[in-house]
Amino acid sequence: EPSVAAVGCADEALARRVRDALSSPSFRLYSTPDLAGVELGGALKNVVAIAAGIVRGLGFGYNTQAALVARGLVEMTRLAVAEGASMETLLGAAGIGDLFLTCTGPLSRNLHVGERLGRGEALTDVLGSMRMVAEGVRTAKAVSRLAERRGVEMPICAEVCRVLYEGKAPRRAL
Repeated sequence: EPSVAAVGCADEALARRVRDALSSPSFRLYSTPDLAGVELGGALKNVVAIAAGIVRGLGFGYNTQAALVARGLVEMTRLAVAEGASMETLLGAAGIGDLFLTCTGPLSRNLHVGERLGRGEALTDVLGSMRMVAEGVRTAKAVSRLAERRGVEMPICAEVCRVLYEGKAPRRAL
């Protein structure tokens, strides 16, 4: 299936060589020297995916899910830019592309965790039954701390943290 991905490397020439060597007619790579954008996009989307799963698990429809993802991208971009990333990176494969997949794909571990939390399961039960890691669970705490240090408003991430670590009811968090 046709797909795209981002290659982040401080050495732009090396990034282009990797891009050119690994690209194919059905797999297009985009290169960028914006390591902060690629790394933060890859981490932050997992927290937003937990929130998207909570929305889905609570039974809300596509409009609510779309609103959550759109606002999640705003939060991701705010923090990434505060950390020196380019907004453009978050508007590409390493940002909105990865975010969309992680918030909607049937194989998304973070979406799965959020859905089960939204249906009322305890985090310990959800994680205990999984064989793979849902990175967003730990990332949520780190993101909240980083956002606080930077003075960046991230209400979705903050509420995910409250659900995960303070026992806040998902419906109240929404």
